[in-house]
Amino acid sequence: MTLISAQSFNDADAAVAHVHAVYDSGIAHLRQSLKEFVGGALPAQRVRACYPYVRIRTRSVARPDSRLAYGFVAGPGSFETTLTRPDLYDSYYREQFRLLLENHGMALEVGLSRQPIPIHFSFAEHDHIEGSMSPERRMQMRDLFDLPDLSAMDDGIANGTFEPAPGEPLPLALFTAPRVDYSLHRLRHYTGTAPEHFQNFVLFTNYQFYIDEFIKLGHEAMAHHEQNGDSGGDGYTAFIEPGNVVTRRQGLPAQAGDALGVAPPRLPQMPAYHLVRPDRSGITMVNIGVGPANAKNISDHIAVLRPHAWLMLGHCAGLRNTQELGDYVLAHGYVREDHVLDEELPLWVPIPPLAEVQLALEEAVANVTQLSGYELKKIMRTGTVASTDNRNWELLPNRVPERRFSQSRAIALDMESATIAANGFRFRVPYGTLLCVSDKPLHGEIKLPGMANHFYRERVDQHLRIGMRALDILRRQRLDQLHSRKLRGFAEVAFQ
Repeated sequence: MTLISAQSFNDADAAVAHVHAVYDSGIAHLRQSLKEFVGGALPAQRVRACYPYVRIRTRSVARPDSRLAYGFVAGPGSFETTLTRPDLYDSYYREQFRLLLENHGMALEVGLSRQPIPIHFSFAEHDHIEGSMSPERRMQMRDLFDLPDLSAMDDGIANGTFEPAPGEPLPLALFTAPRVDYSLHRLRHYTGTAPEHFQNFVLFTNYQFYIDEFIKLGHEAMAHHEQNGDSGGDGYTAFIEPGNVVTRRQGLPAQAGDALGVAPPRLPQMPAYHLVRPDRSGITMVNIGVGPANAKNISDHIAVLRPHAWLMLGHCAGLRNTQELGDYVLAHGYVREDHVLDEELPLWVPIPPLAEVQLALEEAVANVTQLSGYELKKIMRTGTVASTDNRNWELLPNRVPERRFSQSRAIALDMESATIAANGFRFRVPYGTLLCVSDKPLHGEIKLPGMANHFYRERVDQHLRIGMRALDILRRQRLDQLHSRKLRGFAEVAFQ
Protein backbone atom coordinates (compact mmCIF):
# COMPACT_ATOMS: atom_id res chain seq x y z
CA MET A 1 0.00 0.00 0.00
CA THR A 2 1.27 3.46 -0.91
CA LEU A 3 1.47 5.73 2.13
CA ILE A 4 0.20 9.23 1.42
CA SER A 5 1.40 11.96 3.77
CA ALA A 6 -0.79 14.55 5.47
CA GLN A 7 -1.01 17.89 3.71
CA SER A 8 -2.42 21.34 4.45
CA PHE A 9 -4.89 22.99 2.12
CA ASN A 10 -6.37 26.43 1.66
CA ASP A 11 -8.50 25.27 -1.26
CA ALA A 12 -11.54 23.01 -0.83
CA ASP A 13 -11.17 21.33 -4.23
CA ALA A 14 -7.57 20.37 -3.53
CA ALA A 15 -8.48 19.09 -0.06
CA VAL A 16 -11.24 16.87 -1.45
CA ALA A 17 -8.88 15.56 -4.14
CA HIS A 18 -6.46 14.49 -1.39
CA VAL A 19 -9.30 12.73 0.45
CA HIS A 20 -9.97 10.79 -2.74
CA ALA A 21 -6.28 9.86 -3.07
CA VAL A 22 -5.96 8.62 0.52
CA TYR A 23 -9.21 6.68 0.48
CA ASP A 24 -8.83 5.19 -3.00
CA SER A 25 -5.31 3.98 -2.20
CA GLY A 26 -6.50 2.21 0.94
CA ILE A 27 -9.52 0.61 -0.72
CA ALA A 28 -7.42 -0.61 -3.67
CA HIS A 29 -4.99 -2.21 -1.22
CA LEU A 30 -7.76 -3.98 0.69
CA ARG A 31 -9.54 -5.22 -2.43
CA GLN A 32 -6.35 -6.58 -4.00
CA SER A 33 -5.28 -8.29 -0.77
CA LEU A 34 -8.73 -9.84 -0.31
CA LYS A 35 -8.78 -11.02 -3.94
CA GLU A 36 -5.46 -12.78 -3.38
CA PHE A 37 -6.69 -14.26 -0.10
CA VAL A 38 -9.87 -15.63 -1.71
CA GLY A 39 -7.66 -17.08 -4.44
CA GLY A 40 -5.74 -19.10 -1.86
CA ALA A 41 -2.80 -16.85 -1.01
CA LEU A 42 -1.92 -16.16 2.63
CA PRO A 43 -0.67 -12.64 3.45
CA ALA A 44 2.67 -12.52 5.23
CA GLN A 45 1.26 -10.05 7.77
CA ARG A 46 -1.99 -8.48 8.84
CA VAL A 47 -3.61 -6.43 6.07
CA ARG A 48 -4.73 -2.94 7.09
CA ALA A 49 -5.81 0.34 5.51
CA CYS A 50 -7.12 3.38 7.37
CA TYR A 51 -9.66 6.10 6.66
CA PRO A 52 -8.60 9.62 5.68
CA TYR A 53 -9.21 12.41 8.17
CA VAL A 54 -9.70 16.16 7.97
CA ARG A 55 -8.58 18.44 10.80
CA ILE A 56 -8.75 22.15 11.54
CA ARG A 57 -7.03 23.98 14.39
CA THR A 58 -8.35 27.33 15.53
CA ARG A 59 -7.04 29.74 18.15
CA SER A 60 -9.80 32.35 18.30
CA VAL A 61 -12.95 32.43 20.41
CA ALA A 62 -14.54 34.85 17.90
CA ARG A 63 -17.47 33.32 16.05
CA PRO A 64 -17.75 33.90 12.30
CA ASP A 65 -20.49 36.16 11.03
CA SER A 66 -22.56 33.52 9.29
CA ARG A 67 -26.28 33.15 8.60
CA LEU A 68 -25.79 29.40 8.49
CA ALA A 69 -26.26 27.18 11.52
CA TYR A 70 -23.25 25.10 10.46
CA GLY A 71 -19.91 25.54 8.70
CA PHE A 72 -17.88 26.71 11.71
CA VAL A 73 -16.45 25.25 14.92
CA ALA A 74 -17.61 26.29 18.37
CA GLY A 75 -14.34 27.79 19.62
CA PRO A 76 -10.57 27.41 19.81
CA GLY A 77 -9.09 23.93 19.64
CA SER A 78 -8.40 21.02 17.34
CA PHE A 79 -11.38 19.53 15.47
CA GLU A 80 -11.28 16.37 13.40
CA THR A 81 -13.35 13.67 11.72
CA THR A 82 -12.66 10.59 9.65
CA LEU A 83 -14.06 10.47 6.11
CA THR A 84 -15.34 7.76 3.79
CA ARG A 85 -16.78 7.23 0.31
CA PRO A 86 -15.58 10.48 -1.28
CA ASP A 87 -17.16 9.23 -4.51
CA LEU A 88 -20.56 9.51 -2.79
CA TYR A 89 -19.86 12.53 -0.56
CA ASP A 90 -17.70 14.58 -2.95
CA SER A 91 -20.05 17.58 -3.20
CA TYR A 92 -20.95 17.41 0.49
CA TYR A 93 -17.31 17.38 1.62
CA ARG A 94 -16.44 20.15 -0.81
CA GLU A 95 -19.13 22.43 0.66
CA GLN A 96 -18.18 21.68 4.28
CA PHE A 97 -14.50 22.32 3.55
CA ARG A 98 -15.31 25.54 1.73
CA LEU A 99 -17.31 26.87 4.67
CA LEU A 100 -14.59 26.02 7.19
CA LEU A 101 -11.93 27.77 5.10
CA GLU A 102 -14.18 30.78 4.52
CA ASN A 103 -15.30 31.14 8.14
CA HIS A 104 -11.98 30.54 9.91
CA GLY A 105 -9.25 31.45 7.45
CA MET A 106 -7.21 28.49 8.69
CA ALA A 107 -5.77 25.71 6.54
CA LEU A 108 -7.35 22.25 6.57
CA GLU A 109 -5.14 19.26 7.20
CA VAL A 110 -6.02 16.05 5.33
CA GLY A 111 -4.17 12.83 6.03
CA LEU A 112 -4.32 9.18 6.99
CA SER A 113 -6.06 8.44 10.29
CA ARG A 114 -5.42 5.54 12.66
CA GLN A 115 -8.98 4.23 12.25
CA PRO A 116 -8.89 0.99 10.22
CA ILE A 117 -11.31 0.45 7.34
CA PRO A 118 -13.19 -2.83 8.04
CA ILE A 119 -12.71 -5.24 5.16
CA HIS A 120 -16.48 -5.59 4.71
CA PHE A 121 -16.71 -1.88 3.96
CA SER A 122 -14.21 -2.17 1.10
CA PHE A 123 -16.41 -4.43 -1.04
CA ALA A 124 -17.57 -3.01 -4.35
CA GLU A 125 -21.32 -2.77 -5.01
CA HIS A 126 -21.65 -6.18 -6.68
CA ASP A 127 -19.00 -8.10 -4.70
CA HIS A 128 -20.20 -11.22 -2.90
CA ILE A 129 -16.84 -12.53 -1.82
CA GLU A 130 -17.60 -14.21 1.49
CA GLY A 131 -20.14 -16.52 -0.13
CA SER A 132 -17.38 -18.19 -2.13
CA MET A 133 -15.25 -19.04 0.91
CA SER A 134 -15.46 -22.00 3.26
CA PRO A 135 -16.39 -21.39 6.92
CA GLU A 136 -12.80 -22.14 7.90
CA ARG A 137 -11.46 -19.62 5.41
CA ARG A 138 -13.93 -16.97 6.61
CA MET A 139 -12.80 -17.58 10.18
CA GLN A 140 -9.16 -17.19 9.12
CA MET A 141 -10.05 -13.86 7.52
CA ARG A 142 -10.72 -12.49 11.01
CA ASP A 143 -7.06 -12.90 11.89
CA LEU A 144 -5.79 -11.13 8.79
CA PHE A 145 -8.23 -8.27 8.11
CA ASP A 146 -9.97 -5.67 10.28
CA LEU A 147 -13.64 -6.38 10.94
CA PRO A 148 -16.31 -3.81 11.91
CA ASP A 149 -15.71 -2.45 15.42
CA LEU A 150 -18.96 -1.35 17.06
CA SER A 151 -17.08 0.79 19.58
CA ALA A 152 -16.17 3.14 16.69
CA MET A 153 -19.78 3.47 15.55
CA ASP A 154 -21.83 4.75 18.48
CA ASP A 155 -24.01 7.86 18.25
CA GLY A 156 -22.52 9.73 21.19
CA ILE A 157 -21.76 12.80 19.09
CA ALA A 158 -25.30 13.07 17.72
CA ASN A 159 -26.80 12.32 21.14
CA GLY A 160 -24.73 15.04 22.81
CA THR A 161 -23.08 12.58 25.19
CA PHE A 162 -19.63 12.37 23.57
CA GLU A 163 -16.75 13.30 25.89
CA PRO A 164 -13.31 13.41 24.23
CA ALA A 165 -10.37 11.91 26.08
CA PRO A 166 -7.65 14.33 27.25
CA GLY A 167 -5.76 15.57 24.19
CA GLU A 168 -8.26 14.03 21.78
CA PRO A 169 -9.57 16.36 19.03
CA LEU A 170 -13.18 17.50 19.18
CA PRO A 171 -15.53 16.14 16.49
CA LEU A 172 -16.15 17.93 13.20
CA ALA A 173 -19.09 15.77 12.09
CA LEU A 174 -22.00 13.92 13.67
CA PHE A 175 -20.81 10.57 12.31
CA THR A 176 -17.40 8.90 12.11
CA ALA A 177 -16.44 7.13 8.88
CA PRO A 178 -17.11 3.61 10.26
CA ARG A 179 -20.57 4.70 11.43
CA VAL A 180 -21.31 6.09 7.96
CA ASP A 181 -20.09 2.93 6.24
CA TYR A 182 -22.16 0.77 8.57
CA SER A 183 -25.33 2.67 7.68
CA LEU A 184 -24.58 2.66 3.95
CA HIS A 185 -24.40 -1.13 4.07
CA ARG A 186 -27.59 -1.35 6.15
CA LEU A 187 -29.41 0.86 3.63
CA ARG A 188 -28.51 -1.51 0.84
CA HIS A 189 -29.80 -4.44 2.89
CA TYR A 190 -33.07 -2.92 4.12
CA THR A 191 -34.14 -0.94 1.04
CA GLY A 192 -32.80 -3.00 -1.84
CA THR A 193 -31.15 0.01 -3.48
CA ALA A 194 -27.63 1.43 -3.44
CA PRO A 195 -26.93 4.50 -1.26
CA GLU A 196 -25.87 6.38 -4.39
CA HIS A 197 -29.48 6.57 -5.51
CA PHE A 198 -30.88 8.22 -2.37
CA GLN A 199 -32.02 11.79 -2.80
CA ASN A 200 -31.85 14.73 -0.39
CA PHE A 201 -35.62 14.91 0.13
CA VAL A 202 -37.27 11.85 1.68
CA LEU A 203 -40.84 10.68 2.12
CA PHE A 204 -41.64 7.94 4.63
CA THR A 205 -44.90 6.03 4.53
CA ASN A 206 -46.47 3.15 6.43
CA TYR A 207 -48.65 1.85 3.58
CA GLN A 208 -47.82 0.13 0.31
CA PHE A 209 -50.70 2.02 -1.36
CA TYR A 210 -48.54 5.15 -1.34
CA ILE A 211 -45.62 3.29 -2.89
CA ASP A 212 -47.85 1.92 -5.66
CA GLU A 213 -48.93 5.46 -6.48
CA PHE A 214 -45.34 6.75 -6.32
CA ILE A 215 -44.27 4.03 -8.78
CA LYS A 216 -47.06 5.05 -11.13
CA LEU A 217 -46.10 8.73 -10.94
CA GLY A 218 -42.42 7.86 -11.38
CA HIS A 219 -43.03 5.92 -14.57
CA GLU A 220 -45.35 8.63 -15.88
CA ALA A 221 -42.61 11.21 -15.36
CA MET A 222 -40.07 9.04 -17.19
CA ALA A 223 -42.43 8.66 -20.16
CA HIS A 224 -42.19 12.41 -20.83
CA HIS A 225 -39.63 12.86 -23.61
CA GLU A 226 -36.49 14.86 -22.82
CA GLN A 227 -35.84 17.49 -25.47
CA ASN A 228 -33.32 20.33 -25.38
CA GLY A 229 -32.94 20.06 -21.63
CA ASP A 230 -36.69 20.05 -21.05
CA SER A 231 -37.81 17.42 -18.53
CA GLY A 232 -41.36 18.48 -18.00
CA GLY A 233 -40.35 21.17 -15.53
CA ASP A 234 -39.59 18.72 -12.71
CA GLY A 235 -35.91 18.05 -13.42
CA TYR A 236 -36.17 14.29 -12.81
CA THR A 237 -33.91 12.19 -15.01
CA ALA A 238 -34.40 8.65 -13.69
CA PHE A 239 -36.66 6.48 -11.57
CA ILE A 240 -35.00 3.72 -9.56
CA GLU A 241 -36.66 0.74 -7.89
CA PRO A 242 -35.43 -2.08 -5.58
CA GLY A 243 -32.71 -4.17 -7.16
CA ASN A 244 -31.30 -0.90 -8.59
CA VAL A 245 -33.64 -1.20 -11.56
CA VAL A 246 -33.21 2.06 -13.48
CA THR A 247 -35.73 3.68 -15.82
CA ARG A 248 -34.20 6.68 -17.56
CA ARG A 249 -36.30 9.55 -18.79
CA GLN A 250 -37.36 9.05 -22.38
CA GLY A 251 -34.75 10.60 -24.64
CA LEU A 252 -31.89 10.23 -22.16
CA PRO A 253 -29.18 7.62 -22.81
CA ALA A 254 -28.52 4.69 -20.48
CA GLN A 255 -25.56 5.02 -18.14
CA ALA A 256 -22.87 2.61 -17.05
CA GLY A 257 -24.29 0.17 -14.52
CA ASP A 258 -27.93 0.51 -15.54
CA ALA A 259 -27.95 -2.99 -17.03
CA LEU A 260 -26.80 -4.51 -13.73
CA GLY A 261 -30.12 -3.75 -12.03
CA VAL A 262 -32.32 -6.80 -11.44
CA ALA A 263 -35.69 -6.82 -9.69
CA PRO A 264 -35.39 -8.92 -6.50
CA PRO A 265 -37.42 -12.14 -6.16
CA ARG A 266 -39.11 -10.59 -3.13
CA LEU A 267 -39.19 -7.04 -1.81
CA PRO A 268 -36.76 -6.08 0.97
CA GLN A 269 -37.99 -5.18 4.43
CA MET A 270 -38.30 -1.45 3.71
CA PRO A 271 -38.17 -0.94 -0.06
CA ALA A 272 -37.00 2.43 -1.39
CA TYR A 273 -37.84 4.20 -4.65
CA HIS A 274 -36.05 7.21 -6.07
CA LEU A 275 -37.10 10.01 -8.40
CA VAL A 276 -33.62 11.22 -9.29
CA ARG A 277 -32.36 14.67 -10.13
CA PRO A 278 -28.71 15.12 -11.19
CA ASP A 279 -27.89 17.22 -8.10
CA ARG A 280 -29.55 14.65 -5.76
CA SER A 281 -32.36 17.09 -4.97
CA GLY A 282 -34.99 14.60 -6.09
CA ILE A 283 -37.31 12.52 -3.92
CA THR A 284 -36.71 9.18 -2.22
CA MET A 285 -39.74 7.32 -0.86
CA VAL A 286 -39.47 4.45 1.63
CA ASN A 287 -42.17 2.12 2.87
CA ILE A 288 -41.12 1.72 6.49
CA GLY A 289 -43.97 -0.64 7.28
CA VAL A 290 -45.73 -0.53 10.64
CA GLY A 291 -44.16 0.34 13.97
CA PRO A 292 -41.63 2.63 15.63
CA ALA A 293 -38.77 0.08 15.49
CA ASN A 294 -38.72 0.21 11.69
CA ALA A 295 -39.09 4.00 11.75
CA LYS A 296 -36.05 4.39 14.00
CA ASN A 297 -34.04 1.79 12.14
CA ILE A 298 -34.31 3.30 8.68
CA SER A 299 -34.00 6.93 9.80
CA ASP A 300 -30.87 6.00 11.81
CA HIS A 301 -29.28 4.96 8.53
CA ILE A 302 -30.66 7.56 6.10
CA ALA A 303 -29.39 10.27 8.47
CA VAL A 304 -25.76 9.61 7.44
CA LEU A 305 -26.66 10.81 3.92
CA ARG A 306 -27.40 14.26 5.44
CA PRO A 307 -30.74 14.84 3.69
CA HIS A 308 -32.25 18.32 3.59
CA ALA A 309 -35.68 17.20 4.85
CA TRP A 310 -37.81 14.16 5.53
CA LEU A 311 -41.57 13.95 5.85
CA MET A 312 -43.91 11.29 7.21
CA LEU A 313 -46.98 10.61 5.05
CA GLY A 314 -49.29 7.94 6.36
CA HIS A 315 -52.60 7.00 7.85
CA CYS A 316 -53.68 7.62 11.41
CA ALA A 317 -56.55 7.16 13.80
CA GLY A 318 -58.54 10.35 14.23
CA LEU A 319 -59.22 11.01 17.91
CA ARG A 320 -61.74 13.84 17.65
CA ASN A 321 -65.42 13.49 16.89
CA THR A 322 -65.29 16.49 14.57
CA GLN A 323 -62.83 14.76 12.22
CA GLU A 324 -63.97 12.93 9.10
CA LEU A 325 -62.34 10.03 7.31
CA GLY A 326 -59.98 11.51 4.74
CA ASP A 327 -59.20 14.65 6.77
CA TYR A 328 -55.55 15.67 7.07
CA VAL A 329 -53.57 16.15 10.27
CA LEU A 330 -50.57 18.49 10.27
CA ALA A 331 -48.54 17.63 13.36
CA HIS A 332 -47.22 20.53 15.43
CA GLY A 333 -46.36 18.43 18.49
CA TYR A 334 -45.82 14.80 19.44
CA VAL A 335 -46.66 12.52 22.34
CA ARG A 336 -43.83 10.01 22.35
CA GLU A 337 -45.10 6.67 23.57
CA ASP A 338 -43.07 4.74 21.00
CA HIS A 339 -40.21 4.12 23.50
CA VAL A 340 -37.57 3.22 20.90
CA LEU A 341 -35.63 6.48 21.40
CA ASP A 342 -35.99 6.83 25.16
CA GLU A 343 -32.29 6.05 25.77
CA GLU A 344 -30.91 8.27 22.99
CA LEU A 345 -33.33 11.20 23.32
CA PRO A 346 -34.89 11.66 26.77
CA LEU A 347 -38.64 12.24 26.91
CA TRP A 348 -38.16 15.66 28.49
CA VAL A 349 -36.66 16.91 25.20
CA PRO A 350 -39.38 18.75 23.21
CA ILE A 351 -39.68 18.04 19.49
CA PRO A 352 -40.66 21.47 18.12
CA PRO A 353 -42.51 22.17 14.87
CA LEU A 354 -40.25 23.66 12.19
CA ALA A 355 -41.90 26.71 10.67
CA GLU A 356 -40.38 26.26 7.21
CA VAL A 357 -41.67 22.68 6.95
CA GLN A 358 -45.06 23.48 8.48
CA LEU A 359 -45.67 26.33 6.05
CA ALA A 360 -44.58 24.21 3.08
CA LEU A 361 -47.00 21.44 4.03
CA GLU A 362 -49.88 23.85 4.55
CA GLU A 363 -49.17 25.57 1.24
CA ALA A 364 -48.98 22.19 -0.50
CA VAL A 365 -52.36 21.11 0.86
CA ALA A 366 -53.90 24.36 -0.38
CA ASN A 367 -52.22 24.04 -3.80
CA VAL A 368 -53.25 20.44 -4.43
CA THR A 369 -56.79 20.60 -3.00
CA GLN A 370 -57.43 24.11 -4.39
CA LEU A 371 -59.05 25.03 -1.07
CA SER A 372 -58.49 28.05 1.14
CA GLY A 373 -59.77 29.72 4.26
CA TYR A 374 -62.53 27.91 6.10
CA GLU A 375 -62.84 25.20 3.45
CA LEU A 376 -59.15 24.33 3.92
CA LYS A 377 -59.50 24.25 7.70
CA LYS A 378 -62.44 21.86 7.35
CA ILE A 379 -60.19 19.14 5.88
CA MET A 380 -56.89 19.89 7.66
CA ARG A 381 -56.38 20.24 11.37
CA THR A 382 -53.14 21.20 13.08
CA GLY A 383 -52.44 19.56 16.42
CA THR A 384 -50.61 16.98 18.48
CA VAL A 385 -49.97 13.48 17.15
CA ALA A 386 -49.43 10.61 19.57
CA SER A 387 -47.28 7.65 18.50
CA THR A 388 -47.52 4.36 20.36
CA ASP A 389 -45.71 1.04 20.19
CA ASN A 390 -48.90 -0.83 21.15
CA ARG A 391 -50.86 -1.61 18.00
CA ASN A 392 -53.81 -2.83 20.08
CA TRP A 393 -54.00 0.13 22.43
CA GLU A 394 -57.78 0.03 22.13
CA LEU A 395 -57.81 -3.20 24.18
CA LEU A 396 -56.12 -1.75 27.26
CA PRO A 397 -58.45 -1.68 30.31
CA ASN A 398 -60.10 1.24 32.08
CA ARG A 399 -59.90 3.59 29.08
CA VAL A 400 -56.41 4.63 30.16
CA PRO A 401 -55.17 5.49 26.62
CA GLU A 402 -58.21 7.63 25.91
CA ARG A 403 -57.65 9.64 29.08
CA ARG A 404 -53.96 10.17 28.28
CA PHE A 405 -54.69 11.26 24.73
CA SER A 406 -57.26 13.75 25.98
CA GLN A 407 -54.84 15.16 28.55
CA SER A 408 -52.20 15.63 25.85
CA ARG A 409 -54.70 17.30 23.48
CA ALA A 410 -53.79 14.72 20.82
CA ILE A 411 -55.93 14.76 17.69
CA ALA A 412 -54.43 11.72 15.93
CA LEU A 413 -52.63 8.48 16.73
CA ASP A 414 -50.16 6.39 14.76
CA MET A 415 -47.06 4.27 15.39
CA GLU A 416 -44.29 6.06 13.45
CA SER A 417 -44.60 9.86 13.22
CA ALA A 418 -43.12 10.80 16.60
CA THR A 419 -40.18 8.48 15.94
CA ILE A 420 -39.45 10.01 12.54
CA ALA A 421 -39.70 13.54 13.95
CA ALA A 422 -37.63 12.75 17.06
CA ASN A 423 -34.86 11.16 14.99
CA GLY A 424 -34.94 14.17 12.67
CA PHE A 425 -34.43 16.41 15.72
CA ARG A 426 -31.70 14.11 17.05
CA PHE A 427 -29.79 14.00 13.75
CA ARG A 428 -30.41 17.65 12.74
CA VAL A 429 -32.54 16.69 9.74
CA PRO A 430 -35.56 18.99 9.13
CA TYR A 431 -38.76 16.96 9.62
CA GLY A 432 -42.52 17.19 9.28
CA THR A 433 -45.67 15.07 9.41
CA LEU A 434 -48.88 15.12 7.39
CA LEU A 435 -51.27 12.25 8.16
CA CYS A 436 -54.63 11.22 6.77
CA VAL A 437 -57.44 10.01 9.05
CA SER A 438 -58.36 6.46 7.98
CA ASP A 439 -60.40 5.38 11.00
CA LYS A 440 -61.88 6.70 14.25
CA PRO A 441 -61.74 3.82 16.74
CA LEU A 442 -62.89 5.94 19.68
CA HIS A 443 -66.08 6.68 17.78
CA GLY A 444 -66.81 3.23 16.39
CA GLU A 445 -65.52 3.93 12.87
CA ILE A 446 -63.05 1.12 12.26
CA LYS A 447 -61.59 -0.07 8.96
CA LEU A 448 -63.64 -2.59 7.04
CA PRO A 449 -62.09 -4.26 3.97
CA GLY A 450 -64.33 -2.77 1.28
CA MET A 451 -64.51 0.65 2.87
CA ALA A 452 -60.75 0.74 3.43
CA ASN A 453 -59.91 -0.16 -0.16
CA HIS A 454 -62.27 2.47 -1.53
CA PHE A 455 -60.88 5.09 0.87
CA TYR A 456 -57.26 4.31 -0.02
CA ARG A 457 -57.86 4.56 -3.76
CA GLU A 458 -59.64 7.87 -3.32
CA ARG A 459 -57.26 9.65 -0.97
CA VAL A 460 -53.74 8.24 -1.51
CA ASP A 461 -53.08 9.99 -4.83
CA GLN A 462 -53.97 13.41 -3.41
CA HIS A 463 -52.02 12.85 -0.20
CA LEU A 464 -48.89 11.75 -2.06
CA ARG A 465 -49.06 14.70 -4.44
CA ILE A 466 -49.29 17.02 -1.42
CA GLY A 467 -46.14 15.48 0.07
CA MET A 468 -44.25 15.78 -3.20
CA ARG A 469 -45.44 19.37 -3.65
CA ALA A 470 -44.26 20.23 -0.11
CA LEU A 471 -40.79 18.88 -0.90
CA ASP A 472 -40.74 20.88 -4.12
CA ILE A 473 -41.50 24.02 -2.09
CA LEU A 474 -38.72 23.19 0.36
CA ARG A 475 -36.29 22.47 -2.48
CA ARG A 476 -36.74 26.01 -3.77
CA GLN A 477 -35.89 27.58 -0.41
CA ARG A 478 -32.41 28.52 0.74
CA LEU A 479 -30.72 25.76 2.75
CA ASP A 480 -29.74 28.22 5.48
CA GLN A 481 -33.47 28.68 6.17
CA LEU A 482 -34.17 24.96 6.25
CA HIS A 483 -31.17 23.85 8.33
CA SER A 484 -31.97 26.28 11.11
CA ARG A 485 -30.43 26.88 14.51
CA LYS A 486 -33.44 25.24 16.14
CA LEU A 487 -31.81 21.90 15.44
CA ARG A 488 -28.37 22.80 16.79
CA GLY A 489 -27.03 22.53 20.34
CA PHE A 490 -24.56 24.64 22.34
CA ALA A 491 -21.25 23.32 20.94
CA GLU A 492 -22.23 21.86 17.60
CA VAL A 493 -20.14 20.07 15.02
CA ALA A 494 -19.23 22.12 11.96
CA PHE A 495 -20.53 19.77 9.29
CA GLN A 496 -24.17 20.13 8.22
